[in-house]
Amino acid sequence: MLLGVTALLGRVAGGRYLRAIVLGLSKVPFLKRVFQRMSNAALERENPELASAIRKLDRFGTPTTPEAAQRALARLTPGERRAYMEAAGQQMEAPQAPNRAARRKAPSVQPAAGAARGRKKRKR
Repeated sequence: MLLGVTALLGRVAGGRYLRAIVLGLSKVPFLKRVFQRMSNAALERENPELASAIRKLDRFGTPTTPEAAQRALARLTPGERRAYMEAAGQQMEAPQAPNRAARRKAPSVQPAAGAARGRKKRKR
């Protein structure tokens, strides 16, 4: 029964509802480790070089300086580095403009129809 509900929630809206349940359950340390292992196993099957790179970088720890990040990347093989940089490039979004003038010149993203505009108009 539980397996059927999990499979159904995973199919509906691309797993949107299952994702919320998993996020709640992952606050329990035991279940967090289980979900992490499942995620790592799936990544290992999908992209073994990326999984190997992530394992090595996890052992190295979170870099606090650019030099530490450079040393961490130097420990990877060329294939692992390529896979990691490709995955990191997919995760990055467009860089923000440094100042107001540059932001105004950049093409703006149109808000969704019916989305709130932010501030309300003041009555005078």
